[in-house]
Amino acid sequence: MSLSETVVSRFPEPIRSIALKHRELVKFALVGGTCFIIDTVLFFGIKIFVLPAHPVTAKIIATLVATIVSYVLNREWSFRTRGGRERHHEAALFFLVNGLGIVLNSAPLWVSRYLFHLQEPHVTRVTEELADFLSAQIVGTLIAMAFRWYGYKKWVFPDENVRNQRPLDEEQALGHS
Repeated sequence: MSLSETVVSRFPEPIRSIALKHRELVKFALVGGTCFIIDTVLFFGIKIFVLPAHPVTAKIIATLVATIVSYVLNREWSFRTRGGRERHHEAALFFLVNGLGIVLNSAPLWVSRYLFHLQEPHVTRVTEELADFLSAQIVGTLIAMAFRWYGYKKWVFPDENVRNQRPLDEEQALGHS
């Protein structure tokens, strides 16, 4: 039994049944939560200490790093039984979907900062930080997450149960029993 199955087996019903039925979504959410933490820490670290005048650039850099982590974890854990494409084609589609996800994730921050002017000197520093967090980390992440979930299942990892299938032995391949 895997670690995730051990953890899920301890959940009370009906949560256990729902988690088992939607295990791919649960794994996707856990990977997303991990990448959300990476993205948030990097975003605020870069925005505050490295690029204070360029919050959207800081957001893009943070999201790129989180995307690389996301690819490895989603490929090897969340969607490990899915595939249907050669690895280089799959990776290209993953990063294309995530490129669009970065735009979707960064757009609310851009709107908050440059259309609504929720930045100093128009608002207090606390309001600016709160607006940045809500627009970039909550609204942007939710929009991009929904798009990524759809994109991964539709285009990147389209075929179910292809990587856990065992190759047929010669007798099975020839139709003998």
